[in-house]
Amino acid sequence: MTINLKNKAAIVEQYGKNAKDTGSVETQIALLTEKIKELTEHLKSNAKDFQGRRGLLMMVGKRKRLLSYLKERNLDDYRKLIKKLNIRESK
Repeated sequence: MTINLKNKAAIVEQYGKNAKDTGSVETQIALLTEKIKELTEHLKSNAKDFQGRRGLLMMVGKRKRLLSYLKERNLDDYRKLIKKLNIRESK
């Protein structure tokens, strides 16, 4: 259920400022989005995994907080990231 190193490196390279930029808000949001997608697929076949569901809800909450921070800080980057990750429809 975790992202392997190749996928993580590709995501960091795509969304970060450089290949080792794992701390930027955009990179954190992209990594959380990938984890959320994987965990959602897992929960479709394992409906009784309540700890996994709790972890999913915690990740969604963290991503929401990071997105609101990015929205306050830089609205253009927020809109680009939302569109690129296909999270929700921007207004």
